[in-house]
Amino acid sequence: MSTTSTQLGRRALLRNGALLLTGAALTRADRQLMLADDPLAERVVRGAMVTDLHYADKPPAGSRHYRETLDKLAEATQEFAAWKPQFVVEMGDLIDAADDVETEQDFLRTVTAAFTKLPGDKHYVLGNHCVYSLTKDEFLTSVQQPKSYYSFDVAGVHFIVLDSCFRSDGEPYGRKNFAWTDPNIPAAEVAWLREDLADNANNTVVFAHQRLDVGSPYGVKNAGEIRSILETAGNVRAVFQGHSHKNDYREINGIHYCTLVAMVEGSGPEKNGYSTLEISAAGNIRVQGFRQQKSHQWIGQA
Repeated sequence: MSTTSTQLGRRALLRNGALLLTGAALTRADRQLMLADDPLAERVVRGAMVTDLHYADKPPAGSRHYRETLDKLAEATQEFAAWKPQFVVEMGDLIDAADDVETEQDFLRTVTAAFTKLPGDKHYVLGNHCVYSLTKDEFLTSVQQPKSYYSFDVAGVHFIVLDSCFRSDGEPYGRKNFAWTDPNIPAAEVAWLREDLADNANNTVVFAHQRLDVGSPYGVKNAGEIRSILETAGNVRAVFQGHSHKNDYREINGIHYCTLVAMVEGSGPEKNGYSTLEISAAGNIRVQGFRQQKSHQWIGQA
């Protein structure tokens, strides 16, 4: 770690066991330097991540430029093609809200056709906008994903996809029946999570849309309960999340909580944001950010 941080000099900040690159984006020279002196040593898993695309065929609203998502996703596709990830995770709000079901389905078909061009297996985390006009079944059927929460394994690393799109009364989000400030992980999913973690001894990474590290409206209502479960498992290394559209990072009791920047925010290619992910057998993790997405590096546990 010390060699890498020295080479990167003033562009890097070492904090809480994490190497955080302070620039808004890495240059190609930066990326080559990181690969040349690689503290991960043995790369086992290659992934890629995007979040909060909010695609819609409608004019911009505030800082959200919905139509530009397709061009931004095309740029990510080119970078990921060179990276050759084993999987890509879309971490929620793939589409933006439409006034009717037919229009929403058109938005979803368009952006899914672009997303499926990315290399590797595809995984979709449900976001609140995904089920603003659609039901969960309609969304999942369209993207050909059987479940909204589940786990999968790649080269000895365990991954968990969570669904926090449930109201406090346990009812699933769908068809404008919810307030976006009321995200919850219901009892059945909590029980499943405990069992899934108990059956797995490998290094584990969690993907979520609503945040598990804050108590603000952007956070899951029962986030404290979920964090306790993850901490008790003892092998959860990181949680990646979206929803609040900004770069953010916290280390809580040995687990890295990394919030990724939204792709929809801002106009022009320089306002894009996406990342690649590397995980070694030892649990070392590197997030390589592009454009507005920050980069992170964590050696073992925090």
